[in-house]
Amino acid sequence: MVDTPLGSAIQFLTDFGLFDVVLPFLLVFTIIFAILEKTKILGTVKSKEGQELSNKNINTMVSFVIGLLVVASANIVRTINESLPNIVLLVVISISFLILVGTFWSAKEGEDQSFAARHGGWYKAFILIMFVMVIGIFLNSIYVISGGQEYSLLQVALDFIINQWSGTIIGALIVLFVIVGTITMIVRSPKAKKEAE
Repeated sequence: MVDTPLGSAIQFLTDFGLFDVVLPFLLVFTIIFAILEKTKILGTVKSKEGQELSNKNINTMVSFVIGLLVVASANIVRTINESLPNIVLLVVISISFLILVGTFWSAKEGEDQSFAARHGGWYKAFILIMFVMVIGIFLNSIYVISGGQEYSLLQVALDFIINQWSGTIIGALIVLFVIVGTITMIVRSPKAKKEAE
């Protein structure tokens, strides 16, 4: 890292444990707390006005404990620290793509201008590609130890596919995908025609 005041500050925060303890704890605590508040699965309390509110005390304690348990596991913190920057990079790439698409967009009055409405097929393909990339990012940041060496799950999966390419498992999976794809195309075609009529 470059020896500048900001670089020194970042190095101090790294040594202090901000990126390995504090930020992962805050992230997990916030996500778990938001889920518990939204779902109200740990019960509700009645307010003075008679409204059903989530039990914030229990939600806070459960979120706090889960956050501490996550921080105590070095493997989970490592996975979070390696995968989230790549997820943010994926978001920046997708926004850049949408900006480029927007430069060639011709707006017409009175019609839905969203990308999903105008290009439904591309929108679904884009979501599928993003989903596969997110799964790949997380698989690449989860490690297993085999024979004294560390391998990411993505590397293990790719090695398995490459080594078993001519095997029966890959052949069976390809046939299964073809069958499922064919059935999906046959089932969806009449619905599309009915909606068009």
